[in-house]
Amino acid sequence: MNATADPLLDLRGTPCPINFVRTKLKLEQMSPGSLLEVWLDPGEPIEQVPDSLAMAGYKIEAIENRSEFFALKVRRPAVS
Repeated sequence: MNATADPLLDLRGTPCPINFVRTKLKLEQMSPGSLLEVWLDPGEPIEQVPDSLAMAGYKIEAIENRSEFFALKVRRPAVS
């Protein structure tokens, strides 16, 4: 099993809180236990979205700084 997330949601250029809403909607469409990679801009998006997702019950697995954007890996809980 590889650690590469699938699917990918590219939200670069998407303002808060729309990026959080789109991420949450995507996670709700995925099967329980699935991993989603989300690309977010630096600044407010990467500061706000992971915290909001964690408060909503999602597990943040990784945040990678890819110089021009951040890759956030978030898992939908196995049981909702």
